[in-house]
Amino acid sequence: MSSYTGRILDINLSNDKISFHKIDEKVLKLFIGGKGLGAKLLIDHLEGGLGPISPENLLILATGPLTGTGAPTSGRFVVVTKSPSTGLFTDSHVGGSAGPEIKRAGYDAIIIRGKASHPVYVWVNDDSVEIRDASKIWGLTVSKAVDAVRELTDPKAHVGVIGPAGEKLVKYACIVFDKEEERNGIAARGGPGAVMGSKNLKAIAIKGSHKVEVANPEGFQKAVLDAVKSINENPFIPLRRRFGTAYWVKPMNEHAIIPSLNFQRGSLEGSEKLYADYMRSTCVVRDMTCFNCMIACSKLSKVTTEDGELYIRGPEYETIALLGTNNGIKDIHEVARAVYLCNELGLDAISTGNVIGWVMECCERGILTPSDCDGLDIKFGEPKIQRELIRRIAFRDGWLGNLLAEGVARASKIVGKGSERFAMHVKGLEIPGYDPRSSNGMALAYATSDRGACHQRAWTTRAEIEGRIPRFSIKGKAKFVKEVQDERAAAFSLVICDFAPIPVVEMLNNATGYDYTVEEYLKCGERIWNLIRVFNCREGISRKDDTLPPRVFEDPLPDPAARGAVVTRDQFNEMLDEYYILRGWDSNGIPTKEKLHELGLDDLIRYVR
Repeated sequence: MSSYTGRILDINLSNDKISFHKIDEKVLKLFIGGKGLGAKLLIDHLEGGLGPISPENLLILATGPLTGTGAPTSGRFVVVTKSPSTGLFTDSHVGGSAGPEIKRAGYDAIIIRGKASHPVYVWVNDDSVEIRDASKIWGLTVSKAVDAVRELTDPKAHVGVIGPAGEKLVKYACIVFDKEEERNGIAARGGPGAVMGSKNLKAIAIKGSHKVEVANPEGFQKAVLDAVKSINENPFIPLRRRFGTAYWVKPMNEHAIIPSLNFQRGSLEGSEKLYADYMRSTCVVRDMTCFNCMIACSKLSKVTTEDGELYIRGPEYETIALLGTNNGIKDIHEVARAVYLCNELGLDAISTGNVIGWVMECCERGILTPSDCDGLDIKFGEPKIQRELIRRIAFRDGWLGNLLAEGVARASKIVGKGSERFAMHVKGLEIPGYDPRSSNGMALAYATSDRGACHQRAWTTRAEIEGRIPRFSIKGKAKFVKEVQDERAAAFSLVICDFAPIPVVEMLNNATGYDYTVEEYLKCGERIWNLIRVFNCREGISRKDDTLPPRVFEDPLPDPAARGAVVTRDQFNEMLDEYYILRGWDSNGIPTKEKLHELGLDDLIRYVR
């Protein structure tokens, strides 16, 4: 007995073939599950060089050995694919309660491949798997699509859908699982919704009846109690429970770390109505929680829109930063309206806010005019303009909608005129809510992240502002970033939440029957990180791509709290050199044969010769 099901569901939409496969236990032991399992399946089953929206691309839903168990924060799973934004690996992590349903249906992972000849949805009810016509629900917004699919399947099914943005193949379209008021989960970063749309797949509904077992129930329960104790004793948990991620808006604004006016500044004056206490008192209706989570950091907020009073989950820190300060918007209610639109239309709110910030700066600099922008007079601080841009992006409406739907990297290349130097992305993925000039570790974290600019792979910011590592310095950053990346790769394979300060190895061992030491568990994280680097190297990535936008190197911050802060190219290259040495990669950022052999990845050596 084990918390693994040992099975993969494989769905080919091109020929309607449904198959079931056993997972080699060696793969589970080496890659744990979740992120690691998804990455292993992707590199093994997807030929290098194929386009992200080609039928051959895979869409993988992967659970981990703790998903659906009694472990705190065990409701999560991961969506893995080749990213339309970057052409590289991407994994998007999903909260809520859909993950355990995949496990209860009997699967550690679901692979979707091929392309249907017409719009379809998939209905997974334990071993009964059907591909059904979705012509009548194609075009629906997210919440209407979830309702429609449940009417066609089961009212208690967990449903992942794309909105119009996914159908239109917007490069940063997302997949939304379930509804806002249920504590939905969103697979957003890197554009998995566009992959789903390219397959003519509108939705996947899942319902399971199996119990999730563990190898050693008594030992597992003891490990769970230790984890619960760790959460209860953590002094930051009460703040996270009360305010959620929005807590960080005020300190990041005060430290000049929050992106403002398309990363021209690190703070925004007069933005107190974006702070967590204001949000809590004027928007939040109730706290929400994912499956088996005692932290309850998610907030359900009420927002008044053109369609009346509606409810959204959040806003979270990242959406407040990118759809708020980054675009000169100073009221949480206006941010909430924008987030609602992104969620309903199926857009990654981080990338959307970043792209809109770029076009706002283009217009204020005169690079684009109202006549270029389909008659829109675009400027910072205009919430109605922001909402109109969101709508145009999702539907690829007009020249401007089509341009922005391609993402900031491609859009800036099309427009040119110097706009590339303030297109804030890494490898095509838009930068999230921390300016690396005033949080120097994030410069290296963004540049080396396995999916492009990402704060979740190694978040240095809190350690920097609390003084645990020097903030305006490169000292110690390479070691810190490398170690956190490895640890997170392992944790995202379990799968557990970013916000859970808990011991995990005893839970993992008692759930699976394995006997990892802490060192072996962390070695799994390093193995997974290197496997994904090889995948990206196979797609052409090297040192030349591990870099940052010119603005980070050339434009010092003007804010009093970080005046003159910048990361020079020399500083950055010194960090990167040290990082490569610590990783056992060559000076071009390619894993060496020796490192791959050490990690048991000999089958990947052919990709790096």
